[in-house]
Amino acid sequence: MSAGAVRHLYVHLPFCAHRCGYCDFVTVVGRRGEHARYVDALLAELELERPLLAERVETLYLGGGTPTFTEPAELGRLLAALPSADELTVEANPETVTAELAELLARNRVNRVSLGAQSFHTASLDVLERRARPDDVRRAVHLLRGAGIDNISLDLLYGIPGQSASDVADDIGEALALGPEHLSCYELEAKPGTRFTHAHGAELESQAEAMEGYFELVVETLVAAGYRWYETANFCREGREARHNLAYWRGRDYLGLGIGAVSTVGAVRRQNTPRLGAYVAALAKGERPPREEERLEADVRARERLMLGLRLDRPLALADVRGAVDLDALVRLERLGLAEQRADGLLLTSRGRFLGGGVTAQLLA
Repeated sequence: MSAGAVRHLYVHLPFCAHRCGYCDFVTVVGRRGEHARYVDALLAELELERPLLAERVETLYLGGGTPTFTEPAELGRLLAALPSADELTVEANPETVTAELAELLARNRVNRVSLGAQSFHTASLDVLERRARPDDVRRAVHLLRGAGIDNISLDLLYGIPGQSASDVADDIGEALALGPEHLSCYELEAKPGTRFTHAHGAELESQAEAMEGYFELVVETLVAAGYRWYETANFCREGREARHNLAYWRGRDYLGLGIGAVSTVGAVRRQNTPRLGAYVAALAKGERPPREEERLEADVRARERLMLGLRLDRPLALADVRGAVDLDALVRLERLGLAEQRADGLLLTSRGRFLGGGVTAQLLA
């Protein structure tokens, strides 16, 4: 892709008050004294990579870490310097949201906030090592609404050790009572080797058998409440899809800034170093940070496009993935009522979407 055509920008703010046991994101605990230098580095990287960006950025996403744990003055300085975007999302942990923070976000053009609620059961929150309590989630939503931010997403987890089906139902009910425009409901995945897996391995195994039932409960409840099941784990009021994430699922180019951030531009994917010191030091010298790069062959891109595109409830153009589809498998899956071919493309049926990855794996040539 030629320079100046990337319309989706991701910025990674890694700082957190505490690292949860199940987390495998690139995070840094505390380090408040380094927030200013990190923002300096982000802005330096932005200047180096700005020629890749289109004149108009469609989506801008600040993820983490906990972006709202970043020192407010530095977060405000960063937001003020970033390009304008049609959708500007900031991730937040509920306990970090104050009236002052909500106003800082709104003042700096943030029009969407993704709140990490995870659960409304204190026992589940304790297992997850989350600091926010249910009332913190409710307070955060009201403060954000009060500041004029009218696009709020809540994250929920299911499959938490000790959680029951009625707990999952309660969590969904509590979330719906807050009227979010969007919900992301994820199956808890604890990566091997994390302290969470060591502490809860046996319970995680027993929960694995219940996951399918939890997933069906989530989908049926949210669809009945009027939310569109537009992506495997994501639900929205009409017109309130996460446009930034849709860009990933649709195979659009995107630029990532910050430690551990990934970019895909044309046939090249790269990932910045996850090491804070190396990242900041390179950019302080006016150099690009250390990063790994790989060239994506056409068949790899087609396979990724298929795997991500079939997570959506809208047809995927066959022209985009033709070489990746096993046509015999497609005929078989259509006969089983799991996939459907239309004039405007290919998609999984509702039944096929519940089986998800297994169906997609069969479709891959």
